[in-house]
Amino acid sequence: MTSENNPKVSEDPIELLKVDIAHVEDHNDSSSEQDEENKRIERRLKWKLDLFILPTLSLVYFLASMGRSDLANAEVAGMSKELKLTPHDYSNAASIFLAGYLIFQLPGTLLIRKIGPPTQFAATMFLWGTLTLLTVTIKNYASLMAIRFLIGTCEAFIQGAVFYLSFWYTYTEIATRGAIFYSTATLAGAFNGLIAYGIVESLDGAKGWRAWRWIFLIEGILPMAMSILVILVLPQSPQKTRKLFTEREKEIVIRRSLQAHNHAESKLDYKKIYKPLLSLSFWLMVGMACATHFCTSSLGNFLPIIIHGFGYTSVNAQLFSAIVYACAFVGVLFWARLADKTQQRGLVIAASSGVSIIGYALLLALTDKKVRFAATCVVVFGVFPNIILVLAWTMTNVVGYTER
Repeated sequence: MTSENNPKVSEDPIELLKVDIAHVEDHNDSSSEQDEENKRIERRLKWKLDLFILPTLSLVYFLASMGRSDLANAEVAGMSKELKLTPHDYSNAASIFLAGYLIFQLPGTLLIRKIGPPTQFAATMFLWGTLTLLTVTIKNYASLMAIRFLIGTCEAFIQGAVFYLSFWYTYTEIATRGAIFYSTATLAGAFNGLIAYGIVESLDGAKGWRAWRWIFLIEGILPMAMSILVILVLPQSPQKTRKLFTEREKEIVIRRSLQAHNHAESKLDYKKIYKPLLSLSFWLMVGMACATHFCTSSLGNFLPIIIHGFGYTSVNAQLFSAIVYACAFVGVLFWARLADKTQQRGLVIAASSGVSIIGYALLLALTDKKVRFAATCVVVFGVFPNIILVLAWTMTNVVGYTER
């Protein structure tokens, strides 16, 4: 009876080993299936990030870059003549933008978590769009200086966009995505050139306005309208996503964010703000960033004027500036992709800087306008990528919300 009701389990070692192996194989198969499922969900998640968050954030920077470089197009389109600006006056107007930009960039980045990225970016877009629109009404040098300072102040509050990108992408992804994001700055320069070319050709004198006023009117309306899209699409953080992600995708995006040392409870710690100031590597990064921004800002503020100085007409200078920015666009994507593939950001920065040095040397040594134009393309191919490369390098080497 006992043997019938409780069949004896085999004690054969070989049989037991077979059972153990079967359990292990089942467990391995289950783990393998789970891993494949996680990879599939993560691929789908990255597609969503690349199709919604990255393009929306890139749109913010694209419009900001248009607002930063439109002064040069306006100058070639007759602004200085109408307002009776000297070259020194124009240079001051270009520089005052950077003053507001630099003074408020740190507060703007520190306040991202406090205000919230969607609200901060959208409100900033609406404000600088309004100020750009008001540029149409200026009559003198003083009003131009005031309004450019305020636009620079507003744009400082979207410079934490790369920091916001680091919430969503891992260390091995950030340089390429950051490059796509930053490459919109070069597209904005090209777009500005094309818009200015079209306005000079068709709207100069319409309604009694010179072409430069039409440039500011059009480029003021665009960010005001697009600010609505930004606040609707961008999520607050990986921990506070919208209906864009499924529950499983939310789990994975939070895990990815934690792996990049982003924590939901991270808050601004004022006691840690001074810590980077004591780091040698921080000051080396600052030096590289300052040198790169000096080059890109001078090109952004003076590129159509430089091309005009080569001997091209003012209309062709607007058009040819688009070609230069197209070269910069290709350079940003090329060098950033190389940095992500090799994970040797320092060497890539050195190589791209070497290319820009060659371009500057050609500009100094040669006089033919076509060759000098080609040299300008070489300069931007090497110098524009360095901004995002330095930022990505900093993000991957600095841990903690406040220090980043």
